Amino acid sequence: MSDLTKTPRELDIEVRRPHFDLSSDLKEDWFDGSAFKTAFENGFSLLFPIGEKAFIESVRNFENDVSDPKLLKEIKAFYGQEAAHRKVHQQYNETLCQMRGYDLELLTKPQVERHRNRYSQLSPFQRLAATVAAEHLTAILADDLMKNKDHFADQGKSIAKLWYWHALEESEHKAVAFDVYMHVGGTLKGRRKALILATFFILKDTFRSMFIMLKKDGQLWKIRTWIDGINFLFLKPGILRRILIPWMKFFNKDFHPWDLNNMDSIDYWKKQIPQKSTT
Repeated sequence: MSDLTKTPRELDIEVRRPHFDLSSDLKEDWFDGSAFKTAFENGFSLLFPIGEKAFIESVRNFENDVSDPKLLKEIKAFYGQEAAHRKVHQQYNETLCQMRGYDLELLTKPQVERHRNRYSQLSPFQRLAATVAAEHLTAILADDLMKNKDHFADQGKSIAKLWYWHALEESEHKAVAFDVYMHVGGTLKGRRKALILATFFILKDTFRSMFIMLKKDGQLWKIRTWIDGINFLFLKPGILRRILIPWMKFFNKDFHPWDLNNMDSIDYWKKQIPQKSTT
């Protein structure tokens, strides 16, 4: 590997152009028939179109400061993967709102306003730090998903394939923004602060969207909904509980995303999701 990137030499970050027919899945509670779990995943999807655009732009601000060929190649692949995520999740979100009668503008309003009024005022370094932090959060969630192959009740669903595809690619490029940040002089304090803020806003926006969708579906005040939700997030399987230790490792001075080497999961899912590469 080069001096600037610790991404395994044997890993080729692939730019895939998948297509998912989501209409039949998104019209119902596709995740194990659970209103809460479905709303959580749908709420998470709503974050990506704006977020992925910001991620690309934040790295592009520093691309000219990078001369290492391997890292430059990874940056280009990072752009391609994130652009595909943005496109697919925009289609996901529009189809979801069309099928279930949600208001997409209402659901994404806080993100749009924050990006316009607050994010736009950040320095390029702060924007890159925000990307590094968000990429860590998505990477540890992706790793947890890929390790739990039975996470979704029916992997045959198109929506499940979409999430595993996204998790695979987040794992492939999980260190790209981090390596750029370190190369251009990003600070430990800056990335620590960014993770706290990124985690707060990601969870805040996701739960806000969930509440709106559950209310629209008549599920918000049902006890069963919240028992299901507490189990899902904190008990069994407890997805937020399971990522706590990996989340905290980001605060270590010598942290690097590839300290968690999940090439075994990446290799497995590359075979399960044989999308045509455009690299």
